[in-house]
Amino acid sequence: MLPSSSNYSNGYPQHGSSEKRLGMSQRDRFKRGTRGFRVSNQETPRCTEFDMAYFQSYSHVGIHEEMIKDRVRTETYRAAIVRHQNSIEGKVVVDVGCGTGILSIFCALAGAKRVRHVVLHLTDFSVEFFHQANEVVKANNLSDKVIVLHGRVEDVEIDEEVDVIISEWMGYMLLYESMLGSVITARDRWLKPGGLILPSHATLYMAPVTHSDRYSESIDFWRNVYGIDMSAMLPLAKQCAFEEPSVETITGENVLTWPFVVKHVDCYTVTIQELESITARYRFSSMMQAPFHGFAFWFDVEFSGPAIFPTNNHSQSLPGGIASPDIHSPGSSQRKKRAKSNEALVLSTAPEDPPTHWQQTLLYFYDPIEVKQDQVIEGSITMSQSKENPRFLNLHLEYASGGRSFVKESVMR
Repeated sequence: MLPSSSNYSNGYPQHGSSEKRLGMSQRDRFKRGTRGFRVSNQETPRCTEFDMAYFQSYSHVGIHEEMIKDRVRTETYRAAIVRHQNSIEGKVVVDVGCGTGILSIFCALAGAKRVRHVVLHLTDFSVEFFHQANEVVKANNLSDKVIVLHGRVEDVEIDEEVDVIISEWMGYMLLYESMLGSVITARDRWLKPGGLILPSHATLYMAPVTHSDRYSESIDFWRNVYGIDMSAMLPLAKQCAFEEPSVETITGENVLTWPFVVKHVDCYTVTIQELESITARYRFSSMMQAPFHGFAFWFDVEFSGPAIFPTNNHSQSLPGGIASPDIHSPGSSQRKKRAKSNEALVLSTAPEDPPTHWQQTLLYFYDPIEVKQDQVIEGSITMSQSKENPRFLNLHLEYASGGRSFVKESVMR
């Protein structure tokens, strides 16, 4: 537990709503089809009403437009396909997704023998979207290569092993929406030994941040509204502004320390059970004197072959699946970490890199903590799949600094 001289509850109610900017913006993909698949007779996880609502959200073309227009995202995937063309040309590819099929088309243009684009849409509106994806394939004269399948990875069967799995599965805070589980299922069911997974590795980071402008805009505004004292609104304003995780863009200037690695994921070896609950203990030393407003989370993914990281060696584990606090010690930067795999192509959502539609996810405190240079900030973060809906994330944050300790809880819905 955290050291403390006094304890405060300065966080989210455990079951607070979190729909602010999170509900309709991300991706899931799976494949439907007409050729080369059949419905599995094996018992699979039930498709819940939450799954249906999730798939439904991807039936809106605006979400796909947002993702495709994210040039950092789309061009990095295309560059990765070109870089690994020797592993794709003449091979069988599965694109685990629920989109327009752009990654499947990229793979087909790179010479793939056959691409099975698993679209994870299971509602009436999404059937129409499925037909549109088929029309896109036809319009590009790729119907002989790209087979659009309709259903969940758990429900669809492919009658051959595949050489490559590609998917844009990342959610806010990396694991929101739990789509990585579908990639794992596809890997375990269909990928040949030595096959390629793109992206191959992912890393989730966190760091304490200062953001006075955001706090002033949302909170201090109420202290003087056209000359009227509305300070009575402050408690409600703090709850409305900071109860939920917030997806927004910050810069490197907002970050108080080097980032800490919460979780490193090797897509060749990770298990679904490993993702159900993740706990990491952290320790930061502030690089400046500033108000400490909360924590930011971001991620990067790498596009490497399985030999680059044969094991999940970026995170040392303690008993109970808790990540070691020295995974990412102060003074070791994200840039230095990447140098260990200088052959890898990286898609980053870090504050200092070009912005993406993922932005960063911030957990704000109701009240900032003043920290001095070199002051220690320590605690733990637990991310677990919600029992209500596994696509949601339960967040339990413990943090201590300056002799005080705090707890913050939230659900990312």
